[in-house]
Amino acid sequence: MVETMFSCLDLFAGCGGMALGLKRSGFDHACLVEIDRQAAQTLRANFDPATIVEADIIKLNREGYFAQFRGQIDLLSAGPPCQSFSYAGNQRGLDDSRGQLVYETLKTIEQVQPKMVLIENVKHLSTINSGKVLKAILGRLHSLRYRTQWQILNANDYGVAQNRQRLIILATRKGWRIKLRYPAKYAYKPVLRDALHGCPASDGAQYSTEKAKVLDLVPPGGCWQALPGDIQKQYMGKSFDAEGGKRGMARRLAWHEPSLTLLCSPAQKQTERCHPDYTRPLTVREYARIQGFPDSFVFTGSVCSRYRQIGNAVPVDLAEAIGKSIISAITGIECKYCHSKHVLHNGRRRGKQNYHCQDCDRQFIDSYSPNGYTDEVKQQCLHLYAKGMGFRAIERLTGVGHNSIINWVKKLG
Repeated sequence: MVETMFSCLDLFAGCGGMALGLKRSGFDHACLVEIDRQAAQTLRANFDPATIVEADIIKLNREGYFAQFRGQIDLLSAGPPCQSFSYAGNQRGLDDSRGQLVYETLKTIEQVQPKMVLIENVKHLSTINSGKVLKAILGRLHSLRYRTQWQILNANDYGVAQNRQRLIILATRKGWRIKLRYPAKYAYKPVLRDALHGCPASDGAQYSTEKAKVLDLVPPGGCWQALPGDIQKQYMGKSFDAEGGKRGMARRLAWHEPSLTLLCSPAQKQTERCHPDYTRPLTVREYARIQGFPDSFVFTGSVCSRYRQIGNAVPVDLAEAIGKSIISAITGIECKYCHSKHVLHNGRRRGKQNYHCQDCDRQFIDSYSPNGYTDEVKQQCLHLYAKGMGFRAIERLTGVGHNSIINWVKKLG
């Protein structure tokens, strides 16, 4: 685990996919908010229980709970419930009470005034009401004095063995001269075999005898279209004549392909995710593996609840990639070998700054001279100051005393 440098507040934390990824990248969570009891129990089992707030964000906003964090948070991350924006939720958008929670997120941002904001949701958020919902969210962020950008990322491009597209909004507070960027795509796109190799046994759902007989007829990588015509119509029912959105039905995954998007259950007709070799749904731990959770991560609750928690989570590796990209934009450090900006601060000891380049996978060090700080360290501090970081923040990041930084700035006039 890297040394944490920046503070984070996580809303709608779920079981902690986003939180774990951001923690790996170097963020330290001051607070994780989640209303679901079993998801909150999962958070307590894997994160500092003192930082877990099991409560309704509407009530917390009304009581002014988040005012205590005002001006103290570097990044506020949020994944408001997305069912009302997804195809699986019939795209009801803001007409659904869950859609209104997007605006509760904006109320929290107004109370906390973090330096940066990260909002994650389903890609269809960009098309609801011809894009008016997304435009309204961005407009509200602008009124709160944030510069915004958004992009749709596929988790498979960032080390996740799953095709899962998510809309990611990044925002920075005006006056803080940092331009966040999205992570560069990784060269290798993992497939199901990469995620499930050596996966330990765990609980899981089971198919009925009738459904198992149908799925026995489907080859790896196939779906309902591989069934005989008479069985297709019988199995699909009214969905047989529907247009689009049916490729997940009677779906058996393939080892050489990434998984389809994991949803809240691998055994329901619309969301079936059958194991490539065995006629059974993916187990809970297989679900977790595909989403990037380590085997040591503890999930609490019933089998159904654990599937739901994992299916609703942000893939850990995607969150980590975004977090690293944010931190590299803040620090402005370049790799000494390949000059890449995709550099992660990897701790400091006895005056030495350790960094790791994500592109060339090499470590490099900045150090202080015996008689003081090197010009390289000095220029790094001045660069961070020019980008809007405060003296104390630069001190926490680089280990250089804030008085030295103040003197350097004064000499510049």
